[in-house]
Amino acid sequence: MTSLSDLAVAVLTEPDAAQKAAKSREAADRWRTAAGTMEIGSALPPDRPARPGKPPLLPPAEMPRRRGQSDAARATLLHAVQHIELNAIDLAWDMVARFTEENLPRAFYDDWVQVGDEEAKHFTLLADRIAELGYSYGDFPAHDGLWEAAMATRDNLAARLAVVPMVLEARGLDVTPAMITRFGKIGDEKSVNVLNIILSDEIGHVAIGSRWFHHFCENNDLDAEKTWQALVQKFFKGLLKPPFNEDARSVAGLPANYYHPLSVPSLRKETKYTKF
Repeated sequence: MTSLSDLAVAVLTEPDAAQKAAKSREAADRWRTAAGTMEIGSALPPDRPARPGKPPLLPPAEMPRRRGQSDAARATLLHAVQHIELNAIDLAWDMVARFTEENLPRAFYDDWVQVGDEEAKHFTLLADRIAELGYSYGDFPAHDGLWEAAMATRDNLAARLAVVPMVLEARGLDVTPAMITRFGKIGDEKSVNVLNIILSDEIGHVAIGSRWFHHFCENNDLDAEKTWQALVQKFFKGLLKPPFNEDARSVAGLPANYYHPLSVPSLRKETKYTKF
């Protein structure tokens, strides 16, 4: 009988980006339909997920700038988000398959299946919008920074929770409102609508990461704030970069006293966003 881990590995080993998103949504639907009868299982995930032949992956410093209002400029910016969403699909299913020996409740898997489903939804929404602009996934370069964090934390559940949802995905809460404003100023309401959906869902994803990180700390008699800071300093390269969307982060269960001490002092300031 197929297990949840089997479904997760099937997503991770699918090289075609659109098919990966489709398999992610199908796997989530099968898990929910099983209504508690499917086993978690213990299929071993690959160290690196399968990827299509394009886009070319460049170091972050070599990524082209995304400026202007042309269809190509807008598609390039949305493509960068889409690439993040593709990585996020794999990160969610890797979380499902990699930590099956941690004696976690089924609710943990319910949450990360939901994340995988929603990341696939985001990828598809962006694919549709980019297609309307005349482009498709792989038409622009991308970078590989997200999976570097996954590799660094592949043997440490607490570190994975601290770094991936609570640092990397939390960064999306900081930068997406500016993208929404940018598209809004040029009247691109279709892109605004897609980004608003993504931002709303990503608050929930950060909240899931925060909830399970605090669950881990409570079960192991650890001070959550100090443990989070120590793990981020060990497993995340560099300082956290403000400005921070403190309202959205707070809603997601990530207090400012966690990340402010690890941020760049000269840039630190409280930033208020009224729409998230």
